[in-house]
Amino acid sequence: MSNTIHFHLETKLSPAVVLAGLTDFGPHRAEVWPNVDSAHFQLHSEGPGWAEVTEGSSIAGGAWERERYTWDASAGTVRAETIGSNTWATGSRWDYKLVSSGGGTRIEVTVVRNPLSLKGRLIAVGLAAFGPAMLRAQMKQAVARMSPQ
Repeated sequence: MSNTIHFHLETKLSPAVVLAGLTDFGPHRAEVWPNVDSAHFQLHSEGPGWAEVTEGSSIAGGAWERERYTWDASAGTVRAETIGSNTWATGSRWDYKLVSSGGGTRIEVTVVRNPLSLKGRLIAVGLAAFGPAMLRAQMKQAVARMSPQ
């Protein structure tokens, strides 16, 4: 059972500011992203255009995943691929496409979730029913917390 969720969000922030918010793995990440808490966040390594992190939340019984983020500023793309998790199997990912739009940015998001465990299967049922609205609302919160550079 694989879930693929698509949604988009418009913001007045520039693509550069949104990209910076998506790829800022500093100590304030948990303050920006509502689905990440500081107890479940760790930056393992990073370099130009990539980072490997563990992110998660106490919500849903402590779901976490280790992800490899890659991004291309000129293409306006960010991908976070699951490389380990207690919930999601390899092949799960988040894809972001940042498109300039009327002085701001249209953020196009695709989320692919492949359950690994019973917890993952239960969350996937919820995502099938409420995923687009819930994930869009979380993204909207994060974007509101991003500040222009």
